[in-house]
Amino acid sequence: MNLFRNVVFIAAIAGLVAGVVLACMQAYATVPLILKAEVYEQAEGGHSHDHAAAPAAPANAASDNAMSPAAPAAPNAMSAATPAPAAAAAPAEDEGWAPADGFERFAFNVVSNVVTGIGFALILVAVSEFAGGIGNWRQGVFWGLAGFAIFTLAPGLGLPPELPAMPAADLTQRQIWWVATVVATAIGLGLIAFRKSLPLAILAVALIVAPHIVGAPQPDSFETPIPEGLHHQFVVAVTLTNLVFWLVLGAIVGVVRGRFTGTATSLRDSFA
Repeated sequence: MNLFRNVVFIAAIAGLVAGVVLACMQAYATVPLILKAEVYEQAEGGHSHDHAAAPAAPANAASDNAMSPAAPAAPNAMSAATPAPAAAAAPAEDEGWAPADGFERFAFNVVSNVVTGIGFALILVAVSEFAGGIGNWRQGVFWGLAGFAIFTLAPGLGLPPELPAMPAADLTQRQIWWVATVVATAIGLGLIAFRKSLPLAILAVALIVAPHIVGAPQPDSFETPIPEGLHHQFVVAVTLTNLVFWLVLGAIVGVVRGRFTGTATSLRDSFA
């Protein structure tokens, strides 16, 4: 019980800090770009989009979802565009309740990112304990880089973050590819880091490359009113904010775990 409690305690603190940091970065880096994209979307007739809520980020919904660290439910926080109604004059459907722009939207984004951060922190702490645990913030940074490569960089190569009004392939197909890429990349990096064997290293590289050889699902058409430069800025902003998120998450886990365990070599040996 102590082990489980310690893992949850460390993950809660790290997720809280990293989630707040991510939300603040998004408010200045990605939200303005999303608001610009929504102007182009409305100019095209305000076509509706399918937005999936994210479990572990860092994707929320609609605009905010495009900012979170990537989650299985919304690969790399993408919004999938649905075809416009056949009748151009048809009234827009009620999209339901959404937080108002400003503080309310920011507050909901903070909560979503904190929950996401805690989820990713739980994975980070649990997996790292099998390798002896994260002893300090330096080791935490390396684990954070691994998390960034697995959950953001690798899936982002095939499914880059998308703005509103951008076309996207079928959501289920994208989710399957996203999960497969994350799992393959995680296993590949694990084999490279913890199994010093040439055959296993070759297998690891094959696993990491395989999803990209297969290729991510692509939309039928790439026509979009979003300027290429705006989308490029958004991809860069999402990638950098997620990089900082993972570095902060790993470093905080290392710091908190080091203070929490004291001289103990593992969380199992420490006490609450």
